[in-house]
This record gives sequence, structure tokens and C-alpha cells, in this order.
Amino acid sequence: MQKFTRITSVAAPLMQANIDTDTIIPMSRYVTAEIDTLHQFAFEPLRFNADGSENPNFALNQRAFRGAHILIVGPNFGCGSSRETAVWAIAGLGIRCIIAPSFGSIFYANCFQSGLLPVVLPLVTVEAFAVLAETEPERAEFTVNLETCQVVPPKGASVSFQVEPFRRVALLEGLDDIGLTMKHDEEIADFQRQDRQQRPWIYLR
Repeated sequence: MQKFTRITSVAAPLMQANIDTDTIIPMSRYVTAEIDTLHQFAFEPLRFNADGSENPNFALNQRAFRGAHILIVGPNFGCGSSRETAVWAIAGLGIRCIIAPSFGSIFYANCFQSGLLPVVLPLVTVEAFAVLAETEPERAEFTVNLETCQVVPPKGASVSFQVEPFRRVALLEGLDDIGLTMKHDEEIADFQRQDRQQRPWIYLR
């Protein structure tokens, strides 16, 4: 998994509330598409018109935001059904960080498994960031620093955020749940040796 330490990028604003996982990646797409093509269908209902052409009002279709690595989004982002493919689709667009007032709980957890940092900030702060991003999009670069847990906007003071310590360490080191577990392989092996002595029947084949 890709490490996350610090990124500096323009930020694409997408302030609609309650964007659910089916909007992020429609079921009809994720059951048929290959993992490495999911990004082509990310935000399909918002990103494309009925005839398949790009919706010019959607931020990521606008020239200033096409290379954005940060999304600034509305409340309850990623709500709805459990769908890890929603995170994969967003990550495939090159997004490394999503700033929101709140997230769907499962989506939030899934972000950390794919090297994507979800940042929770007060609604008023997120709205102010969105205004900054829209005002001068090509100049409005934000820096998100996971080492210091701060967001530095293009104007104004930096803002601190919180991430659970074990998740912060995992992202900084580029470790998913399996990687975190393997950091304790010696302890696991010691437990298995002791357990084999105490309950040998468990290990019979």
C-alpha cells in the first residue's frame, strides 16, 4: 500500500451532502469492471450526462481540477452500502485525501486500507476551504500533512485534525491490516508455539 506523509495539491470541491457509495461507483459498474478500470466510472451519475458526455459543472471535469489529489466534500460522504470498490474508484482518479465534515463509517474505515486519508473537520471549516478552492482554483493549493496532522490552506492559518493513532501509523508506513498484523509475526509465532503445547489437538490434521 502506498505511504501517506504529506501532499500539496489543488483541491476539487464537491459539497453535495450524502453522496453515497452507489453514486461513487454504481453497482452495475463494479460487478463487471476490472479493478484498475473502476476510476473510469467514479461518480458516473454526477460526472457524466445521459449521453455519456462530461458534465462541465462537475469539478473533476474542469481543467483546474483534473490533476487534483484532494477532494473537499459535503457531509456524510460515502454513506450507504459497504463497498470497498468506492474507495478504489476514487483512488484510481489519483485522489489521496478527502476532507469532509463527516463520512459513512464503513467508507471511512475502508479509506485506510487503500492508502487514502479521510480528514474530518467542522462543517464551517470545510465550507471555507471549498470557497478558497473555487475562488482561484489553479493557485489554491492545500497541503495535508499526516506527520503533523495539519491542513495548510492557501490562505489563513493551518487547521489541525485527528486520526486514530494506529491508523495514522499504518498510513505513514504504508501498511494495511495484514501489514500491521505481520509487524507482530514474532509474537504470533510465540503464541502458536505455546498454544501447540497446551492444545495439541487443535493442530491435528
